[in-house]
Amino acid sequence: MTRVLGVDGAGDGWFGVLIVDGYFAGADLKPTVAALLDRHPDAEVVAVDIPIGLPVGKTRSADDAAKRFVGGQRAASIFPTFPRDVLMAKPYEVALEAARRLGTGLSRQAYALRDRIDEVADLAAADKRVVEVNPEVSFRAMKGTALRYSKHTWSGLAERRALLANVGILLHDNLTGGERVAPDDVVDAAAAAWSALRIAEGRSATLPAEPSDDPADGGVIHY
Repeated sequence: MTRVLGVDGAGDGWFGVLIVDGYFAGADLKPTVAALLDRHPDAEVVAVDIPIGLPVGKTRSADDAAKRFVGGQRAASIFPTFPRDVLMAKPYEVALEAARRLGTGLSRQAYALRDRIDEVADLAAADKRVVEVNPEVSFRAMKGTALRYSKHTWSGLAERRALLANVGILLHDNLTGGERVAPDDVVDAAAAAWSALRIAEGRSATLPAEPSDDPADGGVIHY
């Protein structure tokens, strides 16, 4: 059996969707990604919606490639990944000024991800099963064209659930932890799991398509 896990940040914790042989097999809400790994030690791939690999002195080519791939209005949902010296600067206003020197802004939402980025970076360095995905990239790959609606709308949620159903991932109405997570976190974790399955089966691709050998360019996004 091929067992994979897709993970998305949800509130103060992480929501995981388990897929076994291509079908939904369960969900979990845990305070850390490490706790999800302990819960599912036999997962072959663990795909997490978080940047893994920070660039040096610039934003990442992976994010630029993801914007082009996602396309349309949904491209705006792909945020740049900043160098460590920007993300770890304190307070936020200092980090914002450092980001502006790179020619871009820095939202408070992106700045708040720094602890989660560090958490997953440590795991990925020690466990090669942990890889980076982006659900909007995954959904774009599922559909083959740009999505129409934001995931934060009813129409966007319906669009994404239909795409998941088309690839055999039928999400149950009652999920472990489902009462404590936003609906878009659930579908995002499921999309991450779909990409994890493609990785496990050797059918995946990356953004950029030809990853750089230079660590200063940052990581890649799998789908």
